Amino acid sequence: MINNNDRTNPSQQPLLRILWALPIAGVIFSLALIAALVGYEVAYADRVYPGVHVQNIDLSGMTLEETNEKLADALQFRQQGTLQFTYQDQEWRFTPAELGYRVDPSSSAEKAFDVGRGGWFGANLIEKASAWFTGVQIAPVALYDERVALQVLQSIAEEIDRPVVEASLSLDNTDVSVVSGQVGLEVDLSAALSEVATHLVQMEDAPIDLIVHETQPMIMDVELPAKQARKILSDHLVLTAPATGEDESQSWSIAPGDLAGMLTILRVDDGDETLYQVGINQDLFRIYLSSLAPGLFVNPVNARFIFNDDTRQLEVLEPAVIGRDLDIETTIENINAELLNGVHEVPLTFTTLKPPVTDDMTGEELGIVEQVQTYTSYFFDSGSTRVQNIRAGASRFHGLLIAPWETFSMAEALGNISLDNGYAEAPIIYGDQTIQGIGGGICQVSTTLFRAAFFAGFPINERHAHSYRVGYYELLSNGARDPNLAGLDATVYVPFVDLKFTNDTDHWLLMETYVGSASLTWKFYSTNTGRTVDWHTTGPTNIVKAPDPLYRENPDLPKGTIKQVDYAADGANVSVTRTVYLHDQVYFSDAFYTHFEPWQAIFEYGPGTEGIPEQKSD
Repeated sequence: MINNNDRTNPSQQPLLRILWALPIAGVIFSLALIAALVGYEVAYADRVYPGVHVQNIDLSGMTLEETNEKLADALQFRQQGTLQFTYQDQEWRFTPAELGYRVDPSSSAEKAFDVGRGGWFGANLIEKASAWFTGVQIAPVALYDERVALQVLQSIAEEIDRPVVEASLSLDNTDVSVVSGQVGLEVDLSAALSEVATHLVQMEDAPIDLIVHETQPMIMDVELPAKQARKILSDHLVLTAPATGEDESQSWSIAPGDLAGMLTILRVDDGDETLYQVGINQDLFRIYLSSLAPGLFVNPVNARFIFNDDTRQLEVLEPAVIGRDLDIETTIENINAELLNGVHEVPLTFTTLKPPVTDDMTGEELGIVEQVQTYTSYFFDSGSTRVQNIRAGASRFHGLLIAPWETFSMAEALGNISLDNGYAEAPIIYGDQTIQGIGGGICQVSTTLFRAAFFAGFPINERHAHSYRVGYYELLSNGARDPNLAGLDATVYVPFVDLKFTNDTDHWLLMETYVGSASLTWKFYSTNTGRTVDWHTTGPTNIVKAPDPLYRENPDLPKGTIKQVDYAADGANVSVTRTVYLHDQVYFSDAFYTHFEPWQAIFEYGPGTEGIPEQKSD
């Protein structure tokens, strides 16, 4: 009997054969692959695997010794390579060896031989496959001493580098010295070293453009200020001042050598640029001009007038003096500007000082519309020199103006009492005696002014009496003496003893003086303010008789000559009171007390003169 299950379907037999063949084929392939790998390893057991390159040099299949020899012959970059450094038109060439670069063929060969052998099995297999299929590039083993390259670059930098130099300008007397500016240069060593390393690693010749940093000086060029300085010192500086009144024009010359010491060279930074400025030393010129200023100052002086009693108008007696004062700061600015422009003659600059009262002002403007006071004193029997001094002194006040609320100083108006100013020697009181002195008789002027101010009702700020009673100051127009005038005298002794009074009104006060043969009249013109004066005097009281005359020998007098040099006067006390009314109301009151010393007559006689009274001993 036949079992159908034991029979094989003929159509299934090829498939079964394939299924049985696959494992067998896999085993055979594996054995073949293993055999191939073993064969590959055996073939390259002491050789570099295929596809391994060092610096594009194919080392496939070479032994370690062959690889070393091949690399030693091929890697000649150390001696044959060239790195060329350039800056502008300068060049420097060096081999890698000169830059501290050295290739190690033996180590490079070992590195190539280690490809596919240096790791675990899987990694080695991957390296071998990569080398076989795509190739492996290995950098040669090299030693690079950057210190050597740095020394080379520093030597190049010594040829290129230079310090920044600021331009400068200086003066040696009149010589102008110039130092030109220089741009600073500095090789960028760090950048150069970095580029050297890059080309050495790639073992390639290369030009290297050096990076050089430039440092610009703050000031590069000083030719313009140098030219200005030379122009300034090319000639004398002449300062001029115009004529004034009777004075002629003036000039002052500063030689170039002196001018050089009065210049400055300043470094100035205005934010946009830094530069040198040549100019004058303002402090030195300020000192120099300050020394000139007092001599150039012209004091402004009011016009002097007389009041025409007929027309009741002012007439110019002396024109006003327009004053001036040296404007030092503006002059300094002008000198500096003109010198820089090459101008060496520079006028000084002045500030005009206009007086309060000029020629064109009218009496109505000044409040001078009428006579408000007049007073006359007398000096009969005065010597010619005393009269000369009275005229000289009184003329100082003729046409003079006193401003509203001004305290007037007679001593200041008188000025210097000297022979040059028209005064002569005449008797003056000096200490406890009467002597000859310049300006004797000027107290006739001060006494007349005091009385004019006294009776006009002006406040008296300062008044000094004489040491003894002077007969001139008690004279009336008929030559008689009025003792009630004692105590109304005033003395001045410039500059120590003064007479002062105040024009305490809102109007200007004009004074006129007129000297006759034996009289001095003082007139005040202004606006009548409605004031009146009531005064009283005790007259001389507590009279003390003058001492007996004194006789003393004078060897300069001839025998038989007797000359009186001082005159007797009784001592006394006088009190004067004054009440000033304004519109019938008391405005103010004041009092003047005078003490006169008893004064001794003194006679001088020549040696051998007979009949001299016997002198009483003290």
